[in-house]
Amino acid sequence: MIPKVDNFVIVGRTSDGRTFRPSDWADRLCGIMSAFGADHRMTYSPYVRPACNLRGDKTVLVDARIHDIEPLAYNFLKNFAKDNDLQVEVLPDDCFL
Repeated sequence: MIPKVDNFVIVGRTSDGRTFRPSDWADRLCGIMSAFGADHRMTYSPYVRPACNLRGDKTVLVDARIHDIEPLAYNFLKNFAKDNDLQVEVLPDDCFL
């Protein structure tokens, strides 16, 4: 059986509610997944983007389509959240369309 690959958001709060540090963690994590564009500027991946939720927490939005392109990157992001005890919320399948 093949496990379902979900869109998800990594929230900058640990499971016990503490704010994750450093404060620029989301930008750093998305920077790992960025690339140089045709204009010779670094751009974030369309599949991994920094954001902020309504509570003001830093977040990283992860589009499940990255799994089709680079499964190791998707697994890295899942493991980053797990290793740092960060909250992860599953997003609907159509949220990135």
